[in-house]
Amino acid sequence: MILDCHGQRIDLDTPLVMGVLNVTPDSFSDGGRFIAADEALRQAGQMAADGAAIVDIGGESTRPGADEVSLDEELERVIPVVERIHDAFEVPVSIDTSKPVVMREAVSAGACLVNDVTALGAPGAVETVADLDVPVCLMHMQGKPRTMQDAPQYRDVVADIIEYLSRRLAACEAAGIDRGRLLVDPGFGFGKTLEHNLALLRGLRAFSVLGVPTLVGLSRKSMLGLVTGRPVEQRLAASVAAALIAVQNGASIVRVHDVAETVDALKLWQAVKN
Repeated sequence: MILDCHGQRIDLDTPLVMGVLNVTPDSFSDGGRFIAADEALRQAGQMAADGAAIVDIGGESTRPGADEVSLDEELERVIPVVERIHDAFEVPVSIDTSKPVVMREAVSAGACLVNDVTALGAPGAVETVADLDVPVCLMHMQGKPRTMQDAPQYRDVVADIIEYLSRRLAACEAAGIDRGRLLVDPGFGFGKTLEHNLALLRGLRAFSVLGVPTLVGLSRKSMLGLVTGRPVEQRLAASVAAALIAVQNGASIVRVHDVAETVDALKLWQAVKN
């Protein structure tokens, strides 16, 4: 499959790496490291050099318990960074936001993909993406960041999330968003217990029934800490292992902090597979 990222073609025939670049003071792993535009630009360049197919810019932390960020503050954080990365490098830029105004401003600044943890749930979001004519990733989250880990429950976590994403895909298509511009993300760690997350990873191939590419974000997440007992800064090996399991189970894009290591692991996996 070729994803048309506002004129930039992204080939999904082989699994790709999306680099995480949070321009926030409070993200769970890299909060505060890249909030300065110069540092963000340097990191984006390194990710591109390391083999990232997409760089995902986020200006609002969605870790459990995170506070909401105002529209003006999010715009101030992300738009200059999107502009500078778009001007400096050829790597496609994704905007990680749930706010329609940020989506529109970021695409105007050079972003070519929207990555929304609320699956375009905000008023006007579906219509905004339809108008922007860019690809969008729809993620599942039970609840909101402040409360999502309080007591998540499912009848069947895989089936329930597939049903939810199927409804969101239908809403997008009804609004005029072509199915060829849609991706889904089961939302590891977003309103899920460790058991839910492991069941999702085991059952990831079931999401192929939706007929669109699957993006997953497992990098450095708390589920890896619960399994290994390691703090966030020591979860590289587990993150790479999780990414490999994800692509083996059908993921088209893995969203990671450690680009070079994940790219190398996927190159070896692809060589063996071929």
